[in-house]
Order: sequence, then structure tokens, then C-alpha cells
Amino acid sequence: MRRLIAASALMLAGCAAQPTAAPEPRVVQVHVPVPVPCRAPAVAAPPWAAEGLRKGDSLEVKVRALLAERRQRLGYEGELQAALAACQ
Repeated sequence: MRRLIAASALMLAGCAAQPTAAPEPRVVQVHVPVPVPCRAPAVAAPPWAAEGLRKGDSLEVKVRALLAERRQRLGYEGELQAALAACQ
């Protein structure tokens, strides 16, 4: 019984001897991606060249309008890709 009392007294003395100082504060940097809204200008669709075609137009007029619309589409797609690249 005396050994148990002596052992518990030693354990309590060991716990009391430890310093209870608060841990020292430290600065930690955390890098987290933050979503940012895109501020690219809106791309307006051009007035397509083939919209004004009629059934009675000649084949030459229809082909010229479709070729012009193809060039318009390529330019429009380029503007859309540039706006998308500005947001990434």
C-alpha cells in the first residue's frame, strides 16, 4: 500500500513540474484557389448573310451569301474563343 501511495505521489509531482505556458503563435500561409467572375465582354452574333435569302434568288447569290456567312462564322467563333481564353 505504501508503494502505491509513493508511486501516485511521484506521478502527481511529475505532472505538476511540467510548464503550463501557452504555445507560441505562428503564422501559416494557406494557398486556396478562389473563383473569380469572368469580366470578358459579351460577344454579339453578327447579322448572318444567308438570313435574307429567298427561294427565288439565283444560285450565284445563294452561294455568295453562304460563303460570306462562312467567313462571318469563322470570325464569330474566333471572338468567342478569345473571350473564353480571357476567362481562363
